[in-house]
Amino acid sequence: MKSLRQQTISGLSWSFVDKFFSQAIQFITGIILARLLTPHEYGLTGMVAIFLAISNVFITSGFSEALVRATEISSKDYSTVFIFNFVISGLCFLLLVLFSKNISVFFNEPSLSTITIFLSTTLIINSLGFVQRTFLWKKMHFKALTISSISATFISGIIAIFLAINNYGVWSLVWKTIVSSIVGLIVVNIFSTIKIKFEFNKDSFKELFGFGSKLLLSQLLNQIFINIYSLVIAKFFSAKELGLYSRADQYKNLPSRTINDVIQSVSFPLLAKIKDDKVKLKSAYKRLIRSTMLITFVLMFGMAATADNLIIGLIGEKWRETIPYLQLLCFVGIFYPISALNLNILNVLGRSDIFLKLELIKKIIIIPTIFFGIYLGIVAMILGIILTSIIAYYLNSHFSGKFIDYPFSEQVIDILPAFSIGILTGISVFLTGYFLKLQPLILLFLQIIQGFTIFYFISELFKQKDYLYIKNIVIEKFIKR
Repeated sequence: MKSLRQQTISGLSWSFVDKFFSQAIQFITGIILARLLTPHEYGLTGMVAIFLAISNVFITSGFSEALVRATEISSKDYSTVFIFNFVISGLCFLLLVLFSKNISVFFNEPSLSTITIFLSTTLIINSLGFVQRTFLWKKMHFKALTISSISATFISGIIAIFLAINNYGVWSLVWKTIVSSIVGLIVVNIFSTIKIKFEFNKDSFKELFGFGSKLLLSQLLNQIFINIYSLVIAKFFSAKELGLYSRADQYKNLPSRTINDVIQSVSFPLLAKIKDDKVKLKSAYKRLIRSTMLITFVLMFGMAATADNLIIGLIGEKWRETIPYLQLLCFVGIFYPISALNLNILNVLGRSDIFLKLELIKKIIIIPTIFFGIYLGIVAMILGIILTSIIAYYLNSHFSGKFIDYPFSEQVIDILPAFSIGILTGISVFLTGYFLKLQPLILLFLQIIQGFTIFYFISELFKQKDYLYIKNIVIEKFIKR
């Protein structure tokens, strides 16, 4: 039996490999596709993505967290969730098909009807692998999940590029999504050993849904309000503006959500194992917060500083209007991992009721930013999102901190060293880009090298403990091996 440290290192290693290679493939694929396609074509798939994201919340219904958190799970529990997921995915698919023409009319985009129908098939495909993925997650079989993710990303990316080169336009993006779902389903079923029986147990459903239902409402609110910004842009501006905003948001998510997904996927099952030992739980959680934010600050400030060269150098002049969106969204991305980690504690401790209340409060606060977007423009809306992200972090840390004696003020003190390193790195990289007049790609390369060099020397000089912790994990897992 592996120790908690061994499980952490193994889980983080495979999760990092998954996200690094998946995001690297997506990043390269995205560069090629962005040069072949237009912001308008990206905007079309972005419109449908709004409805798919909301549908997926109903399909998962918080069951993934409920299954992972539970101490004992039987085959009937997995089978019950499988049947529920499949039925709900079928209903969501039918609803989107029925309303596909209405969606097309609402956005005034005639081609959206057919695109919606095709993309909706991914709801059913993904539901067929949901339980298997959750089983692998609970058992911490991150190697299998990594192979599934990378295979899906690589194969779908190759097909999308081939279609784009052959002038399939927006359908390159549509088939990329569908193929990714199919490949992911096939691979995850190869590795999963769970036996699904076609039986639905009412008692099992009630127990799991008791916890999951509150997460369902929380996640539903979250997805509605995350996607409402895209909805506002698509309705009151244009598909092109949505494509520009979506591209900026995707680049922002590369470091922000990747870090969060890596940490969350490993930390949730690990913290769930020690949830009854509050001292041990707080100690592990503090380390997660500090090390996560060190990486987050450096990468997000660095991306904001290199945004102009990143966009122009990689995807071209036609995406120039994306630059200010990306720079501002980087400050939104800073707060995403730490807010999610604070909410994670509530789920680990089974307090999905507080999780739901927090989501309700935060969504009320978000409402003014929607009107900023409608009446003052997209930049004003993003500034509003930054402000609400700060408030959301305070609320999340305040309530989660009560349960493990880790208040907001202590968290801020813990992450100040990481913030200082991140801001110094970002400023130095920005000044290099401001004063040097070189080709965008060359300058971007120099800025990246400079940023990592400054980060390394500052961390080594001051013996920054979270940097040393991450460094030791890398040495132990990769270099020694």
